[in-house]
Amino acid sequence: MKRIFLSLTLVALLGTSFTLTSCRENKTVEVSTDNDDVEDAMDDVEDAMDDAGDAIGEGVDEIKENTGTGGTDDN
Repeated sequence: MKRIFLSLTLVALLGTSFTLTSCRENKTVEVSTDNDDVEDAMDDVEDAMDDAGDAIGEGVDEIKENTGTGGTDDN
């Protein structure tokens, strides 16, 4: 019984290893090198960083206002 189980396991293992991928299989991936997309992404990152910096600055001002250590009042 043990030998049958091990034999079936070995057959299943070998069967799946050959069907999943082949080392000789050449997969080609088409890569777009459009500079406009890269520039747009960089602009988006820059805008997000500016927004984050503004939000941090506003948070610091709020903390200063609430603790009485200064800051600029929004009202």
